Amino acid sequence: MFEFIRTHQRLMQFFLLLLIVPSFVLVGVSSYNERGSNDGVATVDGKKITQQEWEAAQRRQLDQARQMMGEQFDQKLFETPEAKQAVLDQLVAERAINAEIIRNHLTVSDAALQKAILGIQAFRKEDGTFDMDRYKAALAAQGMTPDMFDQRMRHDLAVQQLVGSVQQTAFAPRTVANRLSDINDEEREVQEQLFPAANYVAQVKVTDDMIKAYYDKNAALFQVPESIKAEYVVFDASAVEKQVNVSDADIADAYNKNKARFTTPEKRTASHILINVKKGASAAEDAAAKAKAQAVLDEVRKNPNDFAKIAKAQSQDPGSAELGGDLGVVQKGVFVKPVEDAIYGLKEGEVSGLVRSEFGYHIVKITKIVPETQKSLEEAKPEILAELKKAKMSAKYTELAETFRNTVYEQADSLKPVADKLGLTIQTAEGLTRAPNPALGASPVNNPKFLEAIFGSDAVKNKRNTDAVEVAPGTLVAGRVVEFKPATKRPLADVEAAIRQRVTQEEAAKLARQAGEAKLTAAKASGDTAGFGEAKIVARTKQPTINETAAVAVLKADASKLPAYVGVDIPGVGYGVYRINKVSQPAQPDVARRKQEAEQIGRAVGNAETYGFVEALKHKAKAKINVKPADLGAKSE
Repeated sequence: MFEFIRTHQRLMQFFLLLLIVPSFVLVGVSSYNERGSNDGVATVDGKKITQQEWEAAQRRQLDQARQMMGEQFDQKLFETPEAKQAVLDQLVAERAINAEIIRNHLTVSDAALQKAILGIQAFRKEDGTFDMDRYKAALAAQGMTPDMFDQRMRHDLAVQQLVGSVQQTAFAPRTVANRLSDINDEEREVQEQLFPAANYVAQVKVTDDMIKAYYDKNAALFQVPESIKAEYVVFDASAVEKQVNVSDADIADAYNKNKARFTTPEKRTASHILINVKKGASAAEDAAAKAKAQAVLDEVRKNPNDFAKIAKAQSQDPGSAELGGDLGVVQKGVFVKPVEDAIYGLKEGEVSGLVRSEFGYHIVKITKIVPETQKSLEEAKPEILAELKKAKMSAKYTELAETFRNTVYEQADSLKPVADKLGLTIQTAEGLTRAPNPALGASPVNNPKFLEAIFGSDAVKNKRNTDAVEVAPGTLVAGRVVEFKPATKRPLADVEAAIRQRVTQEEAAKLARQAGEAKLTAAKASGDTAGFGEAKIVARTKQPTINETAAVAVLKADASKLPAYVGVDIPGVGYGVYRINKVSQPAQPDVARRKQEAEQIGRAVGNAETYGFVEALKHKAKAKINVKPADLGAKSE
C-alpha cells in the first residue's frame, strides 16, 4: 500500500483537485441536486425511477449484505438516510450510463461475450477447464436462464467498454507523481533528547484532595454498568428438525421420480488440431488450408501416439496448442456442432478425419471415455434424506417460527409455555450489559439486537418476555429478565490505589513536558546540542528509528530553516525534543517502488475521473432526484 497517500490525504486532495476540477466545471453538479415534483423518486433521460424500483434496489442491497456479513449483519446500518440516498444515487448513475450506451449504440460481439463467460473463474474446474455443470448450477441459484445471464453480461461488458475506457486512459502527470514520491522518499537526519516521565515520579506528591478531585471529575471511569440476569430460549434449525420426519417411502419416491439426477452422464476427454481458415477466405485459401490439414492428419495416422507432439507443433488454436491439443472434458453444447458430432461419434483412442467448421479444419482424437453411471437407491439415500429434510424444515420453519413469536408474546409472563410447546431448553445468562461482551463471543444473548430488547422498559420494569429477536438468519431468541441491577459507581476506597497511580503518572508527565519545553525553547534560541543523542535517519519508507508518534511529528515539521526543532508528547514515555539537522533524498531511489506509486496515483486519478465522467453523464441525461429529505428519513433543516 502507498501509505503516504493515505496519511497525507489533504496534500493528495490538493494535487488531485488541480487535475479534476475541470470535470465538475463541465458537469454543473448543482443540476443533479435540484428537487422536482415528478411522481418518480428520480428522473433520468426523461424516464422515471419509481418508488417501487428504489425499494426493490434497497431490498437487493439488504439481501446481498445479509449473505456477505452473516452474523455481523445489522439492518439498521442500511436504513439510514445516507444508505437510502446511496442506493438512489447508484440507480441514477446506472440509468445515466445505460442512456449513454443506447445513444452510442454500444454492442458486445458474441465472441467477446463467450470469451468473458469462459473466463469467469467460478465456472472453471480445478484444472482450469470450463465446467458446464457449475455454470448451470450458478445460474439456477440466481434464478436466471442462460439467455438472461447473457443479456446481463452483455450489459456489464458494455458498461465496462464505456466507463472502463476512462479509467484505463487516466494517468498522473509525471511531475505530480515525482513530487509525491520525492516527499515520500524524503529522509531527515535527527537527534533526540528524551525526558522520560519515570524520571520525575519521585518529585510528585499526590494528596487526598487530588485523588478525590480525579474521582469526581472522571466518574464515568468508575461506573459499573447496569446489568441483567436473564432466562432465554433459542429457536433455530435444530428445533425445527425435531418436528420433521422423512420416511423410507418418501426417499424411494423421490429417487424414482428423479433418477436422471443420480445419473452421471458419459464424459469424454478430447484433443484436437486446428488449421485455421479465415472468415471470407477464397476457394484457393480454403483448399490450401485443407491440404495442410490433410498432411497433418496423414502424419497423425502414421504416428498416432505423437498426437500431442504434432498438435503442439502444428495446431493453430492458441488456447490448446501449448497443451498438446488437450480440450479437457468436453461438455455438450460448448463446441461448434461439427466438432461436437465428431467427438461424440468416435471411440476411445480413435482419430477423426478432417472436420470442417466455421473456424477451419479440425482433427479430433478421443483420449478417454468414462461411461455413464447410475447411483443406486442406497447410494443416493443420504443425499435425498438431507434434501427432503431440508425442504420439510424450510416449509415447517415458517409455521413454527410464527408459533414461537406468538407464544412468547401472548404468554409473556413466562418462557415455559413456548419451551414446552416446541421442545426448547430454557437457558440462563448472567451479567448481560447493554454493550456486547467479548467474553461471550457469538452467544445469541450477546447480539446487539437482543440486548436492546432485553433492556427495553417493558422487559425490565414488567419482567415480560421480549419479542422474538432474529439474531442470525433462521435463529430467533426471546428472553425474560430475572434480575436487574442498576448502574452504580465504585466506592472511592476500591479505586483509590489505581487513581493514585494514574495521577502520579499524569503529574510526572507534566513535569517531563515542562522540562522538555524548556529545553526546546533554549535549543531554538542558542542552537545548543548538549544532551542530544546520536544522529538517526527518519523516513516514511523505512522502519522508524525513533518512537512512531515522534517520527510523524518530525516528518511533518517545518524544515525550511535548519536546524529545526520539534517537541513531542510521547504517550507512555514522556516528552521528546528533536533536532532536525539535514533533509535529503536517498542516494539510490527505489525505482520499482516509485513506479508502483505512480501507478497507484494514476488509479486514484482514474477513479476520480470516472466519478467525474459519470457525473457528466447524469448532467447530460438531465438527472434529477425528486424525493425530499423527509422521504429518506432525514430531518429537514
